[in-house]
Amino acid sequence: MARYFYDCEFIEDGTTIELVSVGVVDERGGEFYAISRQFDPMRAGPWVRRNVLDKLPPTSDPAWMSRLAIREAFYEFVTAGEGPVELWAWYAAYDHVAIAQLWGAMPDLPRALPRFTRDLRQRWDDVGRPDLPPAPADAHDALADARHNLARWEVIDAAWQRQVAPR
Repeated sequence: MARYFYDCEFIEDGTTIELVSVGVVDERGGEFYAISRQFDPMRAGPWVRRNVLDKLPPTSDPAWMSRLAIREAFYEFVTAGEGPVELWAWYAAYDHVAIAQLWGAMPDLPRALPRFTRDLRQRWDDVGRPDLPPAPADAHDALADARHNLARWEVIDAAWQRQVAPR
């Protein structure tokens, strides 16, 4: 199993979800970060402007890519591990849609990618809500949030293992 913990920042209006950035980390220490050159910042609400857009690096940063380049680099990163891909995110539904839409309609998603992202928030509830690490100072940066998701996983999984371990 190859587990990947990710976060997407996006603009949404109740009808569309427009990817701004994605950060992904794996359990071996690998990281991937990309910012879309194709989102429309004028569609962003005040919260996204203040908490996401104002924190992005300059457009000269190599993390800025086309959606096609993000799609290819994301796929390469998450399929480089051994075994089937397992995606994890905190409140995962919107993140999954933002990623899946890089390929267009759901049927176009490559077979190597799961059709859903596992939800850390739900797993946290399932194991009794153990104390989690505090949010990072740079929260709402997709890569910082992906790293935080891995830290959350470590606490949640330890609690899960204690519950399912034979006594």
